[in-house]
Amino acid sequence: MNSNPKKRGMSAFVSDNTMLIFAIVLFAGCMVGVPRFAMVGNLKNILIQISINALIACGMTFAILSDGIDLSVGSVAAIAGVAGASLIKQFSNAGILTSVLVIFGTTIVVGGICGSITGFSIAKLNVPPFIATLAMMNAARGLAYVFTDAKPVYGLPESFGWVGLRNIGIVPVSVILMVIIIAISYIILKKTCFGRYVYAVGSNQEVAKLTGINVTKIRFSVYVISGILAALAGLVLASKLQNGQATAANGYELNAIAAVAMGGTSMSGGRGGIPQTVVGLIIIGIINNALSLLGVSSYWQTVAMGVIILAAVVIDQSRK
Repeated sequence: MNSNPKKRGMSAFVSDNTMLIFAIVLFAGCMVGVPRFAMVGNLKNILIQISINALIACGMTFAILSDGIDLSVGSVAAIAGVAGASLIKQFSNAGILTSVLVIFGTTIVVGGICGSITGFSIAKLNVPPFIATLAMMNAARGLAYVFTDAKPVYGLPESFGWVGLRNIGIVPVSVILMVIIIAISYIILKKTCFGRYVYAVGSNQEVAKLTGINVTKIRFSVYVISGILAALAGLVLASKLQNGQATAANGYELNAIAAVAMGGTSMSGGRGGIPQTVVGLIIIGIINNALSLLGVSSYWQTVAMGVIILAAVVIDQSRK
């Protein structure tokens, strides 16, 4: 038995921050071993690349912490992008303010509707989260195809690209938006009663009910939040591409789940949070960027994502 308090403290620190330490070692290794990785422009590109996934992953964190999952986020992002692009197209001379209002208005409406339908199915009708979100994944993607007749929505005003393509100073608007959403999500989960209720529901729903928590309301709310953030990600993506596509954000749910799981948030709910998700986002961003710089096929990057999810779940189970 180890009686040294310092050694026990160090062991506990390493155990609690395994993925953060891994991220630091991975970053240092890539700085040394991957050509062009350390360039300022490339590091900026990593932040831009993870910004859209970060929006979705924040919403996914709420769902997973409540002992659920949201497979519909990629499809919700696609239909929101299509809806926003179709709406802004009606304003050929739209300024930046109009474009921003369209983006955030569409985010709330489309994301809120999709999230509410999913949340109602799960919280009120007791449909398992996997099935309810799978149904929404197919329905939202199908509606995006029907609405556009499988054709991109293009010819958008230049101002629509402000969120996805422009900078404020030297910092991309999409990165600023990512930081804001991460900060708000962290505050909600760590500093509010609602956040504590999400953890309680994820830990044990029956105990949460006995303590007076409205479990139905909490389970409904987390999917509304996930839907809204997925829709926001879809509109940022449409702004970046300067068009709306029914095929957009395909597979993004995999990236979001990988970020949440890799960071250390428990897939069975009740443990983890936004800081862990940020660590997961950084790890995945570094891996994808390093593989691209090394000329590795995107197909192998998809394989790597699957391995990351499996490894994260195995680590989570071993901790238990």
